[in-house]
Amino acid sequence: MRILSEAHFPELPNYYRGKVRENYDLPDGRRIIISTDRLSAFDRILTCIPYKGQVLTQTARYWFEQTADICPNHVLDYPDPNVVVGKRLDILPVEIVVRGYLAGTTGTSILTLYKKGERNMYGITLPDGLRDNQALPQAIITPTSKAFDGGHDEPLSAEQIVSEGLLTKEQWDTVSRYALALFARGQEVAAKRGLILVDTKYEFGTDSDGRILLADEIHTPDSSRYWIAESYQQSFANGERPASFDKDFVRAWVAERCDPYKDEIPEIPVALVEETSRVYIKAYETITGQQFVPDERGETPRDRVRANLAAYFPRG
Repeated sequence: MRILSEAHFPELPNYYRGKVRENYDLPDGRRIIISTDRLSAFDRILTCIPYKGQVLTQTARYWFEQTADICPNHVLDYPDPNVVVGKRLDILPVEIVVRGYLAGTTGTSILTLYKKGERNMYGITLPDGLRDNQALPQAIITPTSKAFDGGHDEPLSAEQIVSEGLLTKEQWDTVSRYALALFARGQEVAAKRGLILVDTKYEFGTDSDGRILLADEIHTPDSSRYWIAESYQQSFANGERPASFDKDFVRAWVAERCDPYKDEIPEIPVALVEETSRVYIKAYETITGQQFVPDERGETPRDRVRANLAAYFPRG
């Protein structure tokens, strides 16, 4: 299997390794972001999924291009299918989550809070009588504090964000306007592909001029929840979870066999890895309407990425 498990190149400066991405900050204010094929869950790396990095990079590229008229973004170049070169930004300390449905499983999701009896959350009041996975009266923003130190994100309201100085009133107005417009465009395009964009997260940052830009990724299978539109009404009527791109086979397989936060991870079957790869590829093709073409150049994916980044190596 052709896998990009790591992308550390000593020729490039200011290296930073994240769980999935590897980054380099160039002296001129650009950042190289390489999406590897690593799969992260339970605060650790479980395995690598072939072509996952290319799928996520190219899905985000599709959406950055589809939404450039709505909101400026950090993208400058794509020297390789797994690589984006962007402006280095100061990431705003608020993660913007937009939700169109009463859905979710995490402790901060509106469905979890709603089922506990809460109606006032994130500075928003939801009506009584909503059912699991029901469309909300309108899309809402449920912001959380961005935990840069590895801590847990905490729910916020717009009033808190401004009063606590996380963002200025002008910044909050800008990111919320951008986020709702991006989500509306995402839902519109997804509907044409037979999909429902349920919810998603956005990250914004400021450039050296203080201008707010969209960063990170947009509307990818990892940052967004998509449902299959044709099966939604029947699933909703039956009180079942709507069909989606279920790519959490590996996570579920591991959780069934050990305590993934404490125990050694058992060897993950190749068939499971390959099936997860197929789901990522199918997600790309369904979301974008384009055929996925794996880049097979180079003896290995790492060799290909290195060759495509040679122009960024320091001269002399």
